[in-house]
Amino acid sequence: MLSQRARRKTGQWAKGFAVALTVIYTIFPYYWAINSSFKSGQQLFEVNLWPSLDLVHYRALMGDPDFIGSILNSVIVASSTTFIALALATFSAYALGRLEFAGKRAVLLAFLSVSMFPQVAVLSGMFELIRWLGLYNHVGSLVLAYLLFTLPFTIWVLTSFMREFPRELSEAAMMDGCSHWRTLTRIYLPLMGPALASTGLLAFIAAWNEFLFALTFILTDENRTIPVAIGLISGNSRYEFPFGPVMAASVIVTLPLIVLVLIFQRKIVSGLTAGAVKG
Repeated sequence: MLSQRARRKTGQWAKGFAVALTVIYTIFPYYWAINSSFKSGQQLFEVNLWPSLDLVHYRALMGDPDFIGSILNSVIVASSTTFIALALATFSAYALGRLEFAGKRAVLLAFLSVSMFPQVAVLSGMFELIRWLGLYNHVGSLVLAYLLFTLPFTIWVLTSFMREFPRELSEAAMMDGCSHWRTLTRIYLPLMGPALASTGLLAFIAAWNEFLFALTFILTDENRTIPVAIGLISGNSRYEFPFGPVMAASVIVTLPLIVLVLIFQRKIVSGLTAGAVKG
């Protein structure tokens, strides 16, 4: 029979091994993508765990004006979508979370039901709307389309966050003569930093990685976003083995997301855990 100390030590080793195995299983695909981005030609078919640090694909991509333009388009579209979604969701969350009016529950359920539809289900309707507005093959069409799935999500999350605030905050502000605008901007908005950071980052990532709408509503290379540009690398005749450039492009476009997560990581954790424990 093992002693209690031996059993405890065995359990710690087992937990450590399980954690290490999980980390390796999670990280290895990304490491292999980085490793493959440094390979070219027949090296792509060789199993080598150590990267060769050949920057040929990175230099080719960074010297491609269409690829750089696609990154800039993605930055414009994702940033605009996130800003508009957060602005509209903040006002909506205040109304749905702090005010009382008829049909409030029905409005929340309507937002939730809209987010349940797959993109392909609304693709034809959005195409007709965008063509009617004259936004076809314009980055503005993507901002309009991306609000379709980012806005319901941000409204739902920020409304849940707004409900966690004590009602005495708004009551005290009203007694001091504050309007709803001042109550929102001077009292609630400074407290919503963690929720805005976490929700905004998730909305930015969703807009940054979207492919179907970007492929459908954009026709020319100069207006394409980066997911479509990466998808079209495989059909580019300049690359004999496109797998390496695709991996290099994937690494490049993932870096901004990593930087954003590192910058806002504390607020992201605070926003995601807010309301989990009520005092």
